[in-house]
Amino acid sequence: MTPDLMEEGAKRAERVAALAAGAATESGGRQAGFSRPVVHGEVDTTHGRILYLEDVHVSFDGFKAINGLSLDIAPGELRCIIGPNGAGKTTMMDIITGKTRPDSGQVFFGSTIDLLRYREAEIAAMGIGRKFQKPTVFEHLSVFENLELALATDKRVRRSMVFTLTGEEKDRLGEVLETIHLSDSAGRLSGNLSHGQKQWLEIGMLLMQDPKLLLLDEPVAGMTDEETERTAQLFLSLKGKHSLVVVEHDMSFIRAISEKVTVLCDGSVLAEGTLDQVQADERVIEVYLGR
Repeated sequence: MTPDLMEEGAKRAERVAALAAGAATESGGRQAGFSRPVVHGEVDTTHGRILYLEDVHVSFDGFKAINGLSLDIAPGELRCIIGPNGAGKTTMMDIITGKTRPDSGQVFFGSTIDLLRYREAEIAAMGIGRKFQKPTVFEHLSVFENLELALATDKRVRRSMVFTLTGEEKDRLGEVLETIHLSDSAGRLSGNLSHGQKQWLEIGMLLMQDPKLLLLDEPVAGMTDEETERTAQLFLSLKGKHSLVVVEHDMSFIRAISEKVTVLCDGSVLAEGTLDQVQADERVIEVYLGR
């Protein structure tokens, strides 16, 4: 283990010990959030973190897909995750969303919600949205209808039969259409959209749920240069309103949106910092960027 990783591990251990002891924290000295009861719909970020993974391990048939992964994300942060194939990026997202259960470790949403206690659907309802690399939209429906279906409303049959949009919901739909650059395409069939537009539409469907945390897996793969640029603008507009974790290989896109970059390798954090800092790291060059 390198000295910088040992130092970071020591700092994390001190933070965890302080939380367990109820020491003074960013919350002003209140009792550590891990012992507070969960309030439905509330994500406690008084400790300055919306997502917290500590010493997480996952093995598949003896292969260590995640190996002592520790990571934390601040509210409103836009964090970029890079690394070689097999580094554990997708498995990390699977763990956060409840698709994969780790062998050991802690995964908290805010200070009070232990994600390892919940199933996928429950985690999504708490405010964690995930977008996979391939867009999934209802191609036989219009853009507007896709967003309407994604509204966080009562989906029971009787309620759905008499459902009409309120003025507030219509305003919300219009706002999301503007955000995802599809206001002029609201009436178009989703199947007729370009690949990039479908990606934006799926992001819009997630936004209709008003998520607190968005996990985005290679969102600009297959996009044109213009679509990639507009996606960068979209993500920057979401920063601060939502927390975003973006897994991507396109370095020019990463440079356009990132402040902090985390490099994963062999299931753990290899390096963190600005893009320039991690690109200059000899370990990152060796395992990922090449010379």
